[in-house]
Amino acid sequence: MTKRRRRKVGDVYAIPLPTGKYAFGRAFRDAVIGIYRHNGNALNDLPSDEEYQFIVGVYESALKSGEWPFVENRPFETEEKEWPPPSCIKDKPAGEYAIYYKGQIREATAEACEGLEVAAVWEAEHIIDRIMGGTSWTKSLDDW
Repeated sequence: MTKRRRRKVGDVYAIPLPTGKYAFGRAFRDAVIGIYRHNGNALNDLPSDEEYQFIVGVYESALKSGEWPFVENRPFETEEKEWPPPSCIKDKPAGEYAIYYKGQIREATAEACEGLEVAAVWEAEHIIDRIMGGTSWTKSLDDW
């Protein structure tokens, strides 16, 4: 029986796409993954830079299921860079905004949240849909 590898910050996972190509995601702190801009033709066709399409929360099951194989660990240059960028929280009923960053939530304005990812944790299929240019992942974001 193979021992499961424990996820570490900097781990890179290959994400099989319906086209037969692979996207790649790098684990940040806070259960977040950065999806590289580069898509490869094979598991070893890895990104050569650290440019991301988007950086979002992902359920741990996406990384532990084995559907996204671990390919390598790329340590971050500094501990500060291990943290994902700030994300936005909106309390729809109250019409209030907040920013989530490094495990902390602080009040914010709608303007301060412009351009930020919504603080959410996504299923694997929604991340793949977003990589492929689909919009099913946005259904829960209606009214944003």
